[in-house]
Amino acid sequence: MDFKKIMRNPEYDFLRTNPRLSGRIILLGLGGSYAYGTSNADSDIDFRGVTLPLRSDLLGLTSFEQYEDSATDTVIYSFNKMVKLLLECNPNTCEILGLDEEQYLIKTEIGQELIDNSGLFLSQRAAKSFGGYASAQLRRLQNAIARDSMPQAEREGHILNSVQNTLEDFQRRYGEFEYGAVRLYLDQAVTAGMDTEIFVDASQNHMPLRDFQKMFGALNNVIRDYDKIGKRNKKKDSNHLNKHAMHLIRLFLMAIDILERGEIRTHRVDDVKLLLDIRSGVFLKEDGTFDEEFYRILGEYEERLKTAAEHSVLPEQPDMDKVEAFVESVNQRALDSDNRTGKGDSL
Repeated sequence: MDFKKIMRNPEYDFLRTNPRLSGRIILLGLGGSYAYGTSNADSDIDFRGVTLPLRSDLLGLTSFEQYEDSATDTVIYSFNKMVKLLLECNPNTCEILGLDEEQYLIKTEIGQELIDNSGLFLSQRAAKSFGGYASAQLRRLQNAIARDSMPQAEREGHILNSVQNTLEDFQRRYGEFEYGAVRLYLDQAVTAGMDTEIFVDASQNHMPLRDFQKMFGALNNVIRDYDKIGKRNKKKDSNHLNKHAMHLIRLFLMAIDILERGEIRTHRVDDVKLLLDIRSGVFLKEDGTFDEEFYRILGEYEERLKTAAEHSVLPEQPDMDKVEAFVESVNQRALDSDNRTGKGDSL
């Protein structure tokens, strides 16, 4: 498939006309199944990228984090937002730096620098971030199966595990921060029709409204994920279950690469047969559950991730002095270019 030709179609005109994107995108590449090498006839085309900030973002009053076009499944992050997500080893953004050469549609000199400096952002946090995503994926898979095949008490156990993973991520970010603290926890429900529910104890002082908005957005995500658990989704058919299972294993594979070798490999060439077998339903039984071989494979990768985390080649935390120097260098060049052109043309 000629993705560069597709990118020139009218529905992608925003790449050329939006002032935050036109001439400012430093990376644009494939996302989703086409990036992993696991696409099939039903796969959507996703593009993911990075764009430089405007002069007013750096020196003025404007701000920008990401551009999303839902019609084309395109997400483009601002450079500074991208860096912050990379420092958290966020799986969705790490992927952008691990594509094969032919999977990039736009790559400028600065885009190549970002790829070359990917090691600046990688740390042992990857075990928590990728592991957390994988655990959440596993719980979604188990809950989808449990809705129909497990007793109520056992279903509640799976629901609890899913919620705990969500709470842990929120608590890591907001348990204690500059303006206060937020504590989320499960307790006996007071809402009719629920056995347990999430409660909050919160204290903030002199907190900027925009920071509060971000925290509240994360809180909304917790609520959204909790509310989805245990509710039947009629679209969660075998294809969806297989896709969940495939991405679960893929997350483990990527995390192991990062922790063992400090490498981001998004295109899973060596693993594509296993991943496509999972996606095609090789391990799914007629009763809608997965066979013992799938869980053996899963257990093997869980152990490998644990070992990789314990003996990782990565530092515990990124070297923030080096990260800061790189970010300042890129942003300074963005400013210099804007000063030369007066409108922020491509570097």
